[in-house]
This record gives sequence, structure tokens and C-alpha cells, in this order.
Amino acid sequence: MDPALLKYLLLGIITLNLIFEKSINWLNVRRAHCLVPKTLEQYLSQEKVTESEEYQKTNYNFGLITGLFTYLITAIFILFGFFGDLDIWLQDFVGEPLLRSLIYIGILFIGSDLLSLPFDYYHTFKIEEKFGFNKTTPKTFFLDKLKSYLLSITVGGVLLLALFWLIHQIGSDFWWIFWAVAMVFMLAVNLFYTAWVLPIFNKLSPLEEGELKNRILAYANSVGFSLDNIFVVDGSKRSTKANAFFSGFGRRKKVVLFDTLIEQHTPEELIAVLAHEIGHYKRKHIWYNLLTSSLQVGVMLYILSLVIYNENMSLALGGNQLAIHLNLIGFTMLFSPISMLLGVGLNMMSRKHEYEADAFAKETFAGQPLAEALKTLSVKTLSHLNPHPLYVFVHYSHPPLLKRLAKLEG
Repeated sequence: MDPALLKYLLLGIITLNLIFEKSINWLNVRRAHCLVPKTLEQYLSQEKVTESEEYQKTNYNFGLITGLFTYLITAIFILFGFFGDLDIWLQDFVGEPLLRSLIYIGILFIGSDLLSLPFDYYHTFKIEEKFGFNKTTPKTFFLDKLKSYLLSITVGGVLLLALFWLIHQIGSDFWWIFWAVAMVFMLAVNLFYTAWVLPIFNKLSPLEEGELKNRILAYANSVGFSLDNIFVVDGSKRSTKANAFFSGFGRRKKVVLFDTLIEQHTPEELIAVLAHEIGHYKRKHIWYNLLTSSLQVGVMLYILSLVIYNENMSLALGGNQLAIHLNLIGFTMLFSPISMLLGVGLNMMSRKHEYEADAFAKETFAGQPLAEALKTLSVKTLSHLNPHPLYVFVHYSHPPLLKRLAKLEG
């Protein structure tokens, strides 16, 4: 395709993507919150419904501003060839293509993050603070940023180096070799995230001996789930929102409970939440997720191999010659509609898995405590009780609360 036409195709894609995303967000935020259902009467007041509506609208307006800002910066860079200008400028200082590719992506990453920093700060210390969620201090906020930079430079830099080396040295067959590298990396993240990455940002402590731990271990033993690693993470240092997750395989299985989850729920509810997480493991959802994610990465890399050596892509972005890093930037824009469709498919599978994990908890422990936990979590996080079906279809990895409650309490 002619570089001029390709440039306007990229502009068209990011424009349509913005319009679609903000339209379904608008439909969702405009959708009226339903009257408080009977099952939530003890948890949800009309005042909380009004607060939830305000929270949804505030986040929508903020997202609209940040989305438009990002769009305008990207569109200007495409229209006036600034992506290419940066590469041309770097050519005077860095002649080696592989090193130039790494430096180029590094500059864009840091520049993009610095531009988003004021928005992130405002969202944390104004919006989340206003609605009672934020517990982060400015010191923690900036330390998190610094740690994220260091982690991205080390881990992300190594992966990018491997990708660019394969592209430069192997040719169009690079995609399946890097796919194998990516699958090993994904498996390693699942195995070692709680041991290596999470402690960089949070304090991880073994769950204290006592009634809760004994009851958790007794339940795990009753369903044939060997569990030696139960940890508590200090999520309260950043937010009042609660969570729990499961990671690893075999002896490296770990259950991580946020301290906020323990504070806000009864032991019965906590065991029900744990039963849900064990349900994901027992139903082999972890493996399904790894498989489908790896297939998604494989599709992405194969399509990348079809366009990464196209000089017209570099020229469309303002370059004066073929530049792998420019083509990578262009590819991320071209791939975004496909990525959205793949994401929709993954979300559909994820929602199915959530129902299955809920059913496992109901069958092996009890449905009502899990329902009570979900009610508390939903009310405390001011979630939308009546989300728009299109928004759910595109973005929700979990079924809406009322649909989950209908199955748990039915």
C-alpha cells in the first residue's frame, strides 16, 4: 500500500477505535442503575447507588479527557511524521539498527509514561481519594513508578532485545521462535510472580496461624487440593479495594489474600472466595488461560511477521528508510481491531470460567457465603449494578453481579 494511504489508514483505525470505545463507555455510564434488588437491600442504600452513579460518571469524564489527549498526540505524530523524525534524529547518534530500535522504543515508553503521569496522579489523589478508595501516599506513588521503570527496562528490555535480534537476524521466521520465548516467559510469570515480582511492590506475609488458616486448610484438604502457601499482601497501603488471586502450579501453588479482604469479610466468606479460586484450578482454567493467551500471542506474532519488513510502513510514519521499530509502532495500530476481537473472545471464555468457579464453590462449600462476599465487594467498589450489555460483552471478564447472584442463590 502507498505510504500516504497507509498513513491515513492508521489515522482512520485509531479514530474509529476512539469513537467505538468512548461510545460504549457512554452507553454504559448513561444506563440507569436499577432499583435496589431485594437481595441487596441490606447492603445497598439509595445513597450508595447515587454515589456509584457519580463514580461511574466521574471516571467516564476523566477517561474521555485522557483518551482524547492520547488520541490527539498520536494523531499529530502520525500526521506530521514525528515518529519518523525521531528515528531520523537517532540515526545521527546510533548507527547500529538493533541498538537504535531499543533506544527508540525506550524513548517512546518513557515519554509516553511521563505524559500520562499527571493524569495518573490526579486519578489516584483526586478521584480515588474523593470516593474513599485511595490509601497511597505520594512517596509510594512515585516509588511505584520508579520500580515500574526499572522492571520494564530490565525484563521488557531483555524481551525486546530478543525480539529485535530475531527480526534482524532470522528473517520472517522469527515469529515462531519468539513465540516459544514468549510462552516460556508467560509460564515463568505464572510460576514466580508472587515470589519475585509482587514483593517488589508489596509486603507478602504468611497467613497467621489460627482459626481462619485452619478452616482454609481443612476445606482445601476436603476437595483434594494440597495447599501449603497462603499469603497476605498489604493491599491497604494503596487502596481500600479488596482482592484475592491464585498463581502457580504444583508445589509452587500460592493463594494470596489482600489484607483488605480479610478485614471486610467473615471467615465463611473468605473460605467461599478461596473455594472459587480453587475452582479455577480444579477446572483447569489456569491452563486454558495460558493456552488461549499463547495462541493470541502466536496470531499476533504471525501477523507481525507479514508487515514488519514493509518499508512503506516506515515511510508512512515519516521515516526515510525501513526501520523495524517504526513498523512495530505501526503494527500496534493496525492490530488493535484484531486485538479487540480476540479480547472479546477471551472475555467470553473468562465469564464462562467465573460461572464454573462459582458453581464449584457452591457445590463444595456453599453458595450463600460467596454471594455475600460478592455483594460486599461490589458495594464497596461502587460497581455498576446494571451495566450495558454491549459494554459487558466487550470488556467484562467477570459476569455482572446480579447474574452471578442469581445462579449462586437460585
